[in-house]
Amino acid sequence: MARYIGPKTKISRKFGEPIFGADKSFEKKNYPPGQHGLNKRRQKKSEYAIQLMEKQKAKFLYGILEKQFRNLFNKASRSKGITGEVLLQLCESRLDNLVYRMGLAKSRNGARQLVSHQHIVVNGKVCNIASRIIKTSDVIGVREKSKSLAVIEESLSNNESVYEWITWDNSKMEGVYNTIPTREQIPENIKEQLIVELYSK
Repeated sequence: MARYIGPKTKISRKFGEPIFGADKSFEKKNYPPGQHGLNKRRQKKSEYAIQLMEKQKAKFLYGILEKQFRNLFNKASRSKGITGEVLLQLCESRLDNLVYRMGLAKSRNGARQLVSHQHIVVNGKVCNIASRIIKTSDVIGVREKSKSLAVIEESLSNNESVYEWITWDNSKMEGVYNTIPTREQIPENIKEQLIVELYSK
């Protein structure tokens, strides 16, 4: 399974925000990476560079590599809705993202691992495809023999996030993907229009 395994704090410093979640190293060095650090004079970025940065940020945030991200964009561009908004909705509808949103993992990387190790079921059947696009009304849950996993229990106990488009039942350890979220409901700081402009060139 293709995924990014490089340095994470460096990426967060590049974009100026904790892309991969809470990071103490990022808090200490909240400035771009490089040997000159804060003293380095940075030239004004071109329009292309700004658009590229936004696309890279979205890819790292959702843990999607270029080919998959491009395929999602092509799918979004063929839809009837606003391309940028549909692109983010498709990213939000991925199985690994929903496992993360439901609080079963502390990060999307952790959620992807739970899926690939066959701890997650979709509509009662084990699914190990992290990139699977979940449909509304689909039920996502924890496999029966995996419900006692310490990593899942710890993540659920520390989870305080509530999303309007997801219903979570803690007693059954399963959640329902009720509706596709609107752009206003998606909390990620992404300027999707810049991504559309980049791919449309």
